[in-house]
Amino acid sequence: MKIFTSAQIHELDRYTMEHEPIRSIDLMERAAKAIARAIMDEWSNRTPVVVFAGPGNNGGDALAVARLLGNEGYRVKAYLFNISNHLSEDCVTNRQRLRESKYVKDFTEVTTQFDPPVLEADTLVIDGLFGSGLNKPLAGGFASLVKYINQSPSKVVSIDMPSGLMPEDNSYNISANIIHADLTLTLQHKKLAFLFADTQQYIGRLRVLDIRLSQEFINRTEAQYRIAEEADIRGRMLSRDDFAHKGSMGSALLIAGRYSMAGAAVLAAKACMRSGAGKVVAVTPRKNCAIMQTSVPEVVLQMDHEETYFSEATDSEDFEAVAIGPGIGLHETTAIALISQIRRSQCPVVVDADGLNILANHRAWLQQLPKGIIMTPHPKEFDRLAGTPCGSDYERLHKAQELAQHLQAYILLKGHYSALCLPNGNIIFNSTGNSGMATAGSGDVLTGIITGLLARGYQRGDACMVGMYLHGVAGDLAAKDLGKESLIASDLITYLPKAFLRMRE
Repeated sequence: MKIFTSAQIHELDRYTMEHEPIRSIDLMERAAKAIARAIMDEWSNRTPVVVFAGPGNNGGDALAVARLLGNEGYRVKAYLFNISNHLSEDCVTNRQRLRESKYVKDFTEVTTQFDPPVLEADTLVIDGLFGSGLNKPLAGGFASLVKYINQSPSKVVSIDMPSGLMPEDNSYNISANIIHADLTLTLQHKKLAFLFADTQQYIGRLRVLDIRLSQEFINRTEAQYRIAEEADIRGRMLSRDDFAHKGSMGSALLIAGRYSMAGAAVLAAKACMRSGAGKVVAVTPRKNCAIMQTSVPEVVLQMDHEETYFSEATDSEDFEAVAIGPGIGLHETTAIALISQIRRSQCPVVVDADGLNILANHRAWLQQLPKGIIMTPHPKEFDRLAGTPCGSDYERLHKAQELAQHLQAYILLKGHYSALCLPNGNIIFNSTGNSGMATAGSGDVLTGIITGLLARGYQRGDACMVGMYLHGVAGDLAAKDLGKESLIASDLITYLPKAFLRMRE
């Protein structure tokens, strides 16, 4: 699924009108019918409705929805805010249609003073003040109205976007001046802002309504942002030859787990094996030997000469993939061994966890990283890499995008919608996974999956994309059986075979 910018969304509207062809007012009516149907699905006509409409096309949508709900027996109060005496053409048309309605008698056009209605707990508020065209924070009377709505006990449905929320960058927005919707009914496509953790408080539940905008435009228009869907993943998965042997399935080198952190090495190694690698060699301190041999007997162990930490780079010539970082600690000897290992490895390299923290402590080393390196930071790890805390999720994503281009790296920024930043500047969001996966060791499992796929022969971008998707599918399958609260990282490995089977069906 493509994520279009606000400019592309408006271009899509225009293209649809020109090539369907359909008049703008008729396209608005189509959208309003979809919105009204969605509202009627959840609230009966015994629910009192208050509609707040702004002066633009979002307000035109809201006025049309008010009329359609009135036609279905809803008791509707509608307010149109025309403070500057300038309405969009379609908003003017829907104002007239509402005035002529036999069923909506309580309509007020606000031009100066506004006496707000009482908003009760059983009232449904429809927010149609501002949509995806907003490019600056709300202020003045509109900001006051937003605060009034947010302080009420009413349920709020926002049309297309919660008013005050901008479709992409909200780094400098004013939180108090953004509607807190219970349900957002967005049109045709998700907006970029919907994918960030720091904007979820405004969106509530999200439904995407298909209003049949031009599929031709959608297909041919390039988008910098995309959400990975099941069909994208199925098309990238490699088949397993009937005559395969362990040598042809690839070998992975895993460097993980200082003493007392052997669990990170166990989780990553198991996940790597479960992802189809023919052989996994784990480099770990001597004191982890008994734990590793007991926990993962399928893995070949290579003991570091130090008892408790990784201290020396190893030959990686015979491997198709190298992963380094889970639980290795921050010892300075380990740091030197890490950069040496990365520089001497000719195959794809995955860096995670403490590997990333070491690079953050030696930021000059970033310039020595080979092209095509894969890094899998969570937000705090990325902020350390970037050198400064990020003020918003959009800012963090933008910095990750820039760093991926600068280093020609693959940066997988982990989160609810994990974002894979590609070397060409494009970003792919993951659509699987759940909050039960917010548990220690989950990232180690992802590292193992991606490394196993690389060893199997997947290209770097495909390994990251397929890996994050399968990781999420395993989490979803585990949560379905076990619940989110009780999910632990090893459950992801247990359900990984089922995730592969689902994608093969």
